[in-house]
Amino acid sequence: MALHKLLVDDFYDTSFALLAIHCRLEDYRLAYLLNKQLGLNLKRKPQDLDYKYFAASYAIYEWDDIILDTTWNLVSNICKKEEDSLQSSGSLFDNQHTVMKTYNLLPEFKNVDYLIKVTNENLNFNEKSILDKIQSIPQIITSYSIDIDEIKSKDHLIFN
Repeated sequence: MALHKLLVDDFYDTSFALLAIHCRLEDYRLAYLLNKQLGLNLKRKPQDLDYKYFAASYAIYEWDDIILDTTWNLVSNICKKEEDSLQSSGSLFDNQHTVMKTYNLLPEFKNVDYLIKVTNENLNFNEKSILDKIQSIPQIITSYSIDIDEIKSKDHLIFN
């Protein structure tokens, strides 16, 4: 009997560009500035991006450009949650301590604050021009393109 092996990478759609943004702005403020600078219409989705495995949720904004057949997603790469500490001082009546834990949507890019995913079958947009416009926003520290092949957790980028 023949053995057939399926690789996940064979089925993964890579017709998108991924941009990283480093900034300390709140997500709604960044979405506003991107809308203004790039002429987008990003709106927050009714449901955040939830991952039960991490017990983390990430703010996500989306805009479907019907004219250019392009979907823009702005998603936070960082989720900070308060969790109970597992350490105990041995006292029966000790107050529980909470610890702030940080989860990343893409763990291999821990320093990235936000990700922009631009989905287009033909990838017919000028990535350098978009990065230049993003970089012109004074509150943004830096922005750059991420090579899709460097990402180990590509399944975290499936938003639909």
